[in-house]
Amino acid sequence: MEHGSAFLIPAVVFLASAVLAVVFSHRLGLGSVAGYLLAGIAIGPFGLKLTDSVQDVRPFAELGVVFLLFVIGLELEPKRLWSMRTRLLTLGLSQVVGSIALIAIAAWIAGSSMRVGIVAGMALALSSTALALQPLTERGALQNKGGQAVFAILLFQDIAVIPMLAVLPLLGAAGTPASFSWSGFAFAGGVISATLVGGHFLAQPVFRHIARTRQREIFTAFALLLVLGISWGFESAGLSMALGTFLAGVLLAESEYRHEIEAAVDPFKGLLLGLFFIAVGMSVDFGLLLERPLLIAGLIVGLLVLKSAVLFAIAHFANLPRSERPLFILLLAQGGEFAFVLLTLGVQREVLRVETADAMTLAVALSMLSTPFLLLFHDRVLAPRFADKVPERTHLPPEPSKVIVAGLGRVGQVLARLLHGSGCEPTILDDDPDHVEQSRRVGFRVFYGDATRLDLLESAGAAQADFLIITLNNPEATTRLARIASKHFPKLRVIARAHDMRHMFELRDLGVEVIERETFESSLELGRAALTAITGDAERSKRTVRAFARHDSVVLSKLYAVHKGDPDAHVSISNELRDQFARTLREDEAAKTANPGEKPA
Repeated sequence: MEHGSAFLIPAVVFLASAVLAVVFSHRLGLGSVAGYLLAGIAIGPFGLKLTDSVQDVRPFAELGVVFLLFVIGLELEPKRLWSMRTRLLTLGLSQVVGSIALIAIAAWIAGSSMRVGIVAGMALALSSTALALQPLTERGALQNKGGQAVFAILLFQDIAVIPMLAVLPLLGAAGTPASFSWSGFAFAGGVISATLVGGHFLAQPVFRHIARTRQREIFTAFALLLVLGISWGFESAGLSMALGTFLAGVLLAESEYRHEIEAAVDPFKGLLLGLFFIAVGMSVDFGLLLERPLLIAGLIVGLLVLKSAVLFAIAHFANLPRSERPLFILLLAQGGEFAFVLLTLGVQREVLRVETADAMTLAVALSMLSTPFLLLFHDRVLAPRFADKVPERTHLPPEPSKVIVAGLGRVGQVLARLLHGSGCEPTILDDDPDHVEQSRRVGFRVFYGDATRLDLLESAGAAQADFLIITLNNPEATTRLARIASKHFPKLRVIARAHDMRHMFELRDLGVEVIERETFESSLELGRAALTAITGDAERSKRTVRAFARHDSVVLSKLYAVHKGDPDAHVSISNELRDQFARTLREDEAAKTANPGEKPA
């Protein structure tokens, strides 16, 4: 029990502080990141001192960034990543090299050696991936030009960490540079190759076999195993864990299990990211801030000014929209989590003194802490001032609708073929791995997963889609999905397949706009064929079927009007309308016999 309590007490402290601080932060309009940072400060050694185990938490906290990069990789197909190569190199290289040069020159002017300036420049040139991408995702800005530029620079920074870690020992003051290790190089190459081969050829068949078991917990377990296993391999090889999982995510981006994997990993990503921000808040050394306030303030201001100057130049030459430049600069001007690693290694290699590294570490942590408040300033002050003037729209044809189809059974397959042939390419969700695999072979955009899960709908883009077409075989699942869509995606227009009349009324109560009973049209056609065979009069059979369709519409309207207030009236109304339909048919036939040349109404 003692061991259990030792684990449970910190867990309760972290979770309770996170919940309270994030709720409070949202009430103030600061966002979740600021809440996590404030929670870390509150429970840390310079707050209420509820826990001082920041060093124990940090390894777990860093997994938040790892999971974040994995999810982003899942959303970035290899073709799209390849198309970013020019932006990745030009923007990323310009930011990293430019920031290192300016910071190194500033440190040299301040009296430090050029060697110290280069190490400081490498550490401070990096930005926080988690702090930058989370606000971009929340604002839906990851797809615009500025958001893509931010992502390209952050990705290049993650790649740049590898040569930085390799170069830093060469700058060490004590001893000779570490000798080159062919075994270490081979191991790193093997890890990268295993990730590429495994992600492309092995992971997908394993996911397919697990999906056939329909055990969601095993699917989640393998997704976590994949992320953690790749992280362990890359860390053992001295590489960036985040880069490795990002690479794995990209390789799985074209998989039919992409959305299900993302839905399985996303809760862990959010929780671990929160833990990461809490750890950053706990690491803020307010004692050092009180001892050397001018130095720390100068470091923070210098960091923000120098990096902002580089980013301003990049934004100008990259021709980013004027409205997107402030957010682009603010998200990348702060320090990043990899600075802690480089500064610690700088002390170990005797490039930096402990006092200097501690001051820069505090400056980085405070710059990260200031980011949510700078974003609040951006949203309320800068964004309105820098907003681009939107020209008046001309009468252009509407953009193609974004459609999600839930269910790939008999009805869903016909519908998917119809939409695909008409040029409206839908995103299709189905929980049968065999259906998914077969349909992807013929070119459909199908993903594995239970469409009634909110997290899967969000991953599939329901918030941005225009239509949700429900073709599930299970009436209860159809109703549940329609209820979820109406509650969480009010702008999403729902078209559904109803099992019968009562099911149709349930869906109509939920606000479903277009409903078709699954067997109605086929029953009419079967009835027409049967009447033709029985009476030998094809024209009369067609008239009868058309009259019945009109009659059924009246029946539906009257029965729907009473189905809630007076359910017992259902039988009497049905009998009355049935008799009325029979009389109508007899009258129509009599009129047809009396006036054979007249067409019926």
